[in-house]
Amino acid sequence: MIRREATIGNCRLILGNCTEVLPTLGKIDAVVTDNPYGMGYDTDSTRFSSKDQTLYKRPIGAGRSDRAIHGDNQPFDPSTWLTFPEVILWGANHFSQRLPIGSTLVWLKKKPERYGTFLSDAEIGWQSGGYGVYAFHAPDSNARRRLEFTGSTLAPATAHPTQKPIALMQWCVERTKGKTILDPYMGSGTTGVACVKLGRKFIGIEIDEGYFDIACKRISNATERPSLLLEMSNDEQT
Repeated sequence: MIRREATIGNCRLILGNCTEVLPTLGKIDAVVTDNPYGMGYDTDSTRFSSKDQTLYKRPIGAGRSDRAIHGDNQPFDPSTWLTFPEVILWGANHFSQRLPIGSTLVWLKKKPERYGTFLSDAEIGWQSGGYGVYAFHAPDSNARRRLEFTGSTLAPATAHPTQKPIALMQWCVERTKGKTILDPYMGSGTTGVACVKLGRKFIGIEIDEGYFDIACKRISNATERPSLLLEMSNDEQT
């Protein structure tokens, strides 16, 4: 069930299947997660390498084809997580028919001048409670992902094919009141890093061993050297 476990500061990280691990956990105040959307997303980014480079100030690069999102090849069922006091799930437009009324979160992931160009301008999240629509602007780029993974925009790799900005997940955690945050689809650990920054307790579960190891490293670095949690300048976010 639990294949491996690590405790780093106030963070408990578990390698395993989240639905199997869940009954073994204690009290959880809030679930904040970038779950699989059930859209069968093609993570082979090499398919973008020959696209029109005039859309970008910098080349896209060669891309990579060696990563996948576990569980994304089948419809996502949010019902397991809807029983918790506070819940934030991303990709809500892909399974909206399975969600009750709640607040809509919008991640604006591009600079305005790039709206309507390559890939989506925004992503949609759902939060339990309320019925408003709330937006957060956090420009996404491979440079930002590399910086938040390695500390350098020039590093060769990002942490995860759908790696979210630390600022976005920090905004999500700040929207909750719970002291202990669960991310059952931890991926590369961005929610955990956000919890470290905010002083919240964190439990993260990840089924992929490679991503689990990355999450452990990122959260360990955040715990030991919080000053390295860099904020990107506008130039670096292009």
